[in-house]
Amino acid sequence: MTRHILCAVDLQHAEADAKVLKRAAELAGFYGATLSVVTVIPDYGMSIVGSYFEEGTMKKAVRAANDQLHAFVARVLPDFGKVQHIVEVGSVYEMVLDAADRSHADLVVMGAHKPDIIDRFQGPNSARVARYAKISVLIVRE
Repeated sequence: MTRHILCAVDLQHAEADAKVLKRAAELAGFYGATLSVVTVIPDYGMSIVGSYFEEGTMKKAVRAANDQLHAFVARVLPDFGKVQHIVEVGSVYEMVLDAADRSHADLVVMGAHKPDIIDRFQGPNSARVARYAKISVLIVRE
């Protein structure tokens, strides 16, 4: 039985991911499950790169992403009720898997964007989440 659903969205593809979020909300309603929504912003990758940014830049980015995530969820699911909002920093697939573990999710719902050239070598995030998740993953085609 599904009790908690984690929906991963990319705020850079908000219009496409509105469909993903609506599908996650439908499933949460069907199962009577709670819903969390996670978005991931990339980190600097290497500490030397971070040294070129002002102190506090990453904190500002996280706050901005959190505000955008709340606005996105409110716009797409105006009458849904309580939703947990999660903003992570790092590698998308790793942070989605980590958020799924920490939130005790039974199901991850995420979209599949058209892959770019780097995805052809590394694999898209949705494929990696599906491959490594300990729980079921629903990939919504856009």
